[in-house]
Amino acid sequence: IKNILLQSTGDKENDWDRDLLLDPAWEKQQRKTFTAWCNSHLRKAGTQIENIEEDFRDGLKLMLLLEVISGERLPKPERGKMRVHKINNVNKALDFIASKGVKLVSIGAEEIVDGNAKMTLGMIWTIILRFAIQDISVEETSAKEGLLLWCQRKTAPYKNVNVQNFHISWKDGLAFNALIHRHRPDLIDYDSLRKDDPVTNLNNAFEVAEKHLDIPKMLDAEDIVNTARPDEKAIMTYVSSFYHAFSGAQKAETAANRICKVLAVNQENEQMMEDYEKLASELLEWIRRTIPWLENRTQEKTVQDMQAKQEDFRDYRCVHKPPKVQEKCQLEISFNTLQTKLRLSNRPAFMPSEGRMVSDINGAWHTLEGAEKGYEEWILSEIRRLERLEHLAEKFHQKAAIHESWTDGKEAMLTQKDYETSTLSEVKALLRKHEAFESDLAAHQDRVEQIAAIAQELNELDYYDSASVNARCQKICDQWDVLGALTQSRKESLERTEKQLESIDELYLEYAKRAAPFNNWMEGAMEDLQDMFIVHNIEEIQGLITAHEQFKSTLAEANKEREAIQAIQAEVQKIAQSNGIKLSGANPYTTITPESIDNKWEKAMDMVPLRDNALQDELNKQNSNDTLRAKFATQANTVGAYIQAKMEEIGRISIEMNGTLEDQLTNLREYQKTIMSYMPEINTLEGYHQLIQEALIFDNQYTSYTMEHLRVGWEQLLTTIARTINEVENQILTRDAKGISQEQLQEYRASFNHFDKDHSGALMAEEFKACLISLGYDVENDKQKRSGQMVSDDFRALLISTGNSLGDSEFSRIMGIVDPNGSGAVTFQAFIDFMSRETTDTDTADQVIASFKILAADKNFITADELRRELPPDQAEYCIARMAPYTGPDAIPGALDYMSFSTALYGESDL
Repeated sequence: IKNILLQSTGDKENDWDRDLLLDPAWEKQQRKTFTAWCNSHLRKAGTQIENIEEDFRDGLKLMLLLEVISGERLPKPERGKMRVHKINNVNKALDFIASKGVKLVSIGAEEIVDGNAKMTLGMIWTIILRFAIQDISVEETSAKEGLLLWCQRKTAPYKNVNVQNFHISWKDGLAFNALIHRHRPDLIDYDSLRKDDPVTNLNNAFEVAEKHLDIPKMLDAEDIVNTARPDEKAIMTYVSSFYHAFSGAQKAETAANRICKVLAVNQENEQMMEDYEKLASELLEWIRRTIPWLENRTQEKTVQDMQAKQEDFRDYRCVHKPPKVQEKCQLEISFNTLQTKLRLSNRPAFMPSEGRMVSDINGAWHTLEGAEKGYEEWILSEIRRLERLEHLAEKFHQKAAIHESWTDGKEAMLTQKDYETSTLSEVKALLRKHEAFESDLAAHQDRVEQIAAIAQELNELDYYDSASVNARCQKICDQWDVLGALTQSRKESLERTEKQLESIDELYLEYAKRAAPFNNWMEGAMEDLQDMFIVHNIEEIQGLITAHEQFKSTLAEANKEREAIQAIQAEVQKIAQSNGIKLSGANPYTTITPESIDNKWEKAMDMVPLRDNALQDELNKQNSNDTLRAKFATQANTVGAYIQAKMEEIGRISIEMNGTLEDQLTNLREYQKTIMSYMPEINTLEGYHQLIQEALIFDNQYTSYTMEHLRVGWEQLLTTIARTINEVENQILTRDAKGISQEQLQEYRASFNHFDKDHSGALMAEEFKACLISLGYDVENDKQKRSGQMVSDDFRALLISTGNSLGDSEFSRIMGIVDPNGSGAVTFQAFIDFMSRETTDTDTADQVIASFKILAADKNFITADELRRELPPDQAEYCIARMAPYTGPDAIPGALDYMSFSTALYGESDL
């Protein structure tokens, strides 16, 4: 088998071919296929073979076959009939095959000449592989793999076709039909084929290929169908004929596509050339039409007209030009793109028609932009020029209007005779006003000159409305000359009148100078005489009376000044009458008339006695208030001293009380009655205080006591006495309830007073602890008395030295009992309660429960009848109302729970 295989095909394929030699069907299929394949090429040389192992024995047709399929000339064959001639011809053929890179293994000329069918078929398969299959290349695969991939690509869209090899995949014939339909759909009705009719499918494909594709029938349908595995070489040989047949058509299609592509590129380039020419022509035409418009320099008369041109130019720059800029840019881009395409497709460069080169367009565009710049500069220059003219014209009319407004009424003012009936001050005022007018007139001289200068400049600049400007300017100048003459005439008249009135004016001025201060003095005096006054003591009212007496002493001198002022006014009237001067009105320097001075003087004189009476009444009132202050102060000082003394006395009594508690209580109550007997003195003081408030007296220099201070002191005194009495009463209750002796109470009082250093009636925590220890209260050794909070280091040392030690937790417990509110202070009553509870035997909840159990005849509950029988009525009802029903297992109707009730009595549960 190795003698008929190519070494390069691989061991796997060789093993499979070796197995095929055991199957006689492969030789039949190969013989038929290879014979048809050889004849398909030999008929091009006008010959064919009938028997593949016999017709190649002399080597002549073998050499001819190689020349046809390779297109090359082989060495001249030997025409002899001897065996050696045949062997030489076959060797020439084998040498040619070897020269094509095919390494033949153990295939010798003798086997071919001897008609060895297997060797001959192996040789033909080698030729088919080299010249029909090896050159097939599809997507970087070649030979068998390339041919298989080509088949898979072409048949992929077809149903029931799945080409995976060159044997089983072709048995049903659909793959052959799919190859033909893919390239020539007009030859095959693929949809009419059925997978279960392989013979029909194969015959249809073979007949169509032979009739229309010039592919000879190389296999019989029955041989393929009746073979379990068709011969791979035969199928590959047959399929390679389809590949070569269709590859020629594909090359023609490729050539046509290439031509179409070239033509399309050429057409596109030509269209781009036409577009360029058209766009360039339109852009150049637009530039040609636009430049004359930009070079137009027709002047306008007004700024508005030039601004309209500027707006047109702005519209040109913002609306009309941008699309042209885009067209120019697009033109350059199209030109460059076209040149690039031409260069890449090996076409000659594009040469636009004359005048339409990119450089020509750029030149025209540069000219356009130059015209734009010049036009814009001209517009701005013209606008500035016209603005200058309009500004000058507006300035002329503005100044003219201001001047005309200023001169309006000036001629009438200068020609009036108002000074003839005026006073001297009015004449002087008119003269000063006239001087101010002259200054104003001189100042307006510059404006008149400016108006004339502006009119001259407008004439020089050829202002279109110069005629109206000149007429207005002339009118202003003529009027100015008239005003100058009238001004001088009025000045002379005013100066003459001024001298005539100066003598009268001096008298008026003297009157005004003296009348004004005198009038002010009278108004101040009247204001002082009517002024309300508020005083709080005798000294203040006496000061006011003294000041009033001093005022009355100045009235005579004031009356002399009044008479002198009235004499000046009489002199004025005398001068006017003697010289026939008509006085136009009142004194120009003052509004104070002689009549007003006399009226105010009379009023002031009437107010003096009224002021005398008011001051005397206030003096009497302050004397009365001072007497009331003295009465209140005397009583307040007495009451204050009494309260202070009694407060100190009750403090000593509470500390130094002796005798039995009943004696102390009796003494305290007698002392309380004594204190209360002082109440009338307090009421007297309250009466004085009410009178002071009604008199609106707010200060009292005779005492430091206030009613509020004394009320608080009196209330504290009564409260202290009541508290002391209550403490003694509580001590008696404690003594009787706890069985404490009088001696123990006195000991407790003495210890408490001893440690109450500040006599505040309460002990601080440290003082309370020291007091407990002083009474022998050992909180360390007693299981119910645990040590309390630590005191100072010195005090701790004292405790240790005396054999006593205190614990923090025990003292905290004690403080919680005596000071439940956490104030930090222990009162004497709390101290007594604690000591009595610690030193006497008291009833407990267990004792009360045991007592109830006796009354209940040893039952765990008690009935209402038993309570009413054994206890007083009020106490029995008290228990019945508060005892809860008994719920134990031995309960009967009406049973009451005396255990819970007893526990609640001592605070161990809620009652």
